[in-house]
Amino acid sequence: MFDVYSVNDVQIVRGSGSWVYDSLGERYLDMYGGHAVISVGHTNPDYVAALEGQLAELGFYSNSVVIKQQAEFADALGRVSGLGPDWQLFLCNSGAEANENALKLASFVTGRRKIIAFSKAFHGRTSLAVAATDNPSICAPVNATDNVIFVPFNDLVALEKAFADNRGEIAAVILEAIQGVAGIKVADVEFIRGVRRLCDENGAVYIADEIQCGCGRTGRYFATDWADTQADIYTMAKGIGNGFPLGALAIAPHIEPKKGMLGTTFGGNPLACAAGAAVARVMERDGLMKNAAEVGEYLMEGLRNIHGIKQVRGRGLMIGCELNPDFESTAHRLLFTQKVFVGTAGPHVIRLLPALNITRDEADIVLAAIKKVLTPSC
Repeated sequence: MFDVYSVNDVQIVRGSGSWVYDSLGERYLDMYGGHAVISVGHTNPDYVAALEGQLAELGFYSNSVVIKQQAEFADALGRVSGLGPDWQLFLCNSGAEANENALKLASFVTGRRKIIAFSKAFHGRTSLAVAATDNPSICAPVNATDNVIFVPFNDLVALEKAFADNRGEIAAVILEAIQGVAGIKVADVEFIRGVRRLCDENGAVYIADEIQCGCGRTGRYFATDWADTQADIYTMAKGIGNGFPLGALAIAPHIEPKKGMLGTTFGGNPLACAAGAAVARVMERDGLMKNAAEVGEYLMEGLRNIHGIKQVRGRGLMIGCELNPDFESTAHRLLFTQKVFVGTAGPHVIRLLPALNITRDEADIVLAAIKKVLTPSC
């Protein structure tokens, strides 16, 4: 294998709900979900049945024919997200691909070249998506472009200046309402509303990158919903497929499609749509957004009372814990001494991104585990 990943020496062979099991039979509480991917739980019975049933009939055909499963997925997603039937759906395979297509579509719609993104943003690793990602170490020379303008996150004055300095040139603003890779940094409600206003005033497209912070993770379907405003394009992936490669753009009714402007071979295939529809149905039926809000608040309240945690950030089940500087390797210790998977964002921030149907009892387990590894005598 091309050696580009930092890998924990654990081989996961089985999962169920919020738990995974390694090749030696050890059980782990999964509080990370493989980068916020597991939304309705590992091997959710309804999800597995939907995939097995579809695979037994037809696994793949391309977008050269009518694929009824696309309409079924669009209907289920429209209901659970609250967008309804008037919004348009373009399906692809990953988050980077979703953002790539969203940025391209915004340029088509406006006839403009420039994109505004934000400090510490992460939008993917492909051509334009990585150019809009504020991390020069993963942006190759061929990806470099003058068409992306980075503005400080949560700085509305700086955003207004960027529009003023580039009047008539901005195609889109792309924003994560909660920045995940940056360490769970939450956009202010007034800042999100300001993005919407400035896009309207300047004829730009507002792209809400909901790939990590969407799919009900914050207690509302889109993290942008907390500002009671709408984007022009929502990009989705990760949780909408619960592990099956699936990306999507929800596109406002006012954006007009043209044949050939976007395209994909595998996107929207019957198997992917069966996965996505199953996730949406389970979320709606089981009230998982309500559970995410309630258990998330319970977790954050508990975390704020643990010695060694400097700050707790996030909404719902998208939680970042900034640790005091003297605590390092906390994620490693949680994994190997407490059998709990968490994510990181640098040496002093741990990220909690569990399945949306995690229980309070499971939340108590992770709170006890974190308290134990942060206890000085431990």
